[in-house]
Amino acid sequence: MTNYKKLIIAVDLSEDSAPVADRAQGLAADSGAELHLIHVIEPLSFAYGGDIPMDFSGIQDEIHQQAAQQLTRFGEQYGIPPERQHIVLGRPEVEIHSKAEEIGADLIVVGSHGRYGLALLMGSTANGVLHGASCDVLAVRVGACKTKS
Repeated sequence: MTNYKKLIIAVDLSEDSAPVADRAQGLAADSGAELHLIHVIEPLSFAYGGDIPMDFSGIQDEIHQQAAQQLTRFGEQYGIPPERQHIVLGRPEVEIHSKAEEIGADLIVVGSHGRYGLALLMGSTANGVLHGASCDVLAVRVGACKTKS
């Protein structure tokens, strides 16, 4: 039995999000915890740098609208009401920490691809969330690197 009261599930809205949410939902069912979802959209300027003389605002708005629709559908599958579904713009690890503190989460549930070698040295969202979190973090193994039982 866990003592968790508020869990925040960090999702990228890919197929890997379902096992992360399933694990969090199982924990919440055991403890009666409140579930929240967060999806972080990285600004296109982070990916392309600030030196490109283009206005990304229209594209960024479209990305936000599509993500909002996907998050709504995803949240409905897990019975998470709209007021506990959060879409934010920024660096994932920073925004996940911030939202977790804002809502008083005592557990962050995030997917991890179990990277190794150079990919591990370069970092990942799960690694960034783990370091600097003010609450517990559960990294759920997802993707191709998942171990078989």
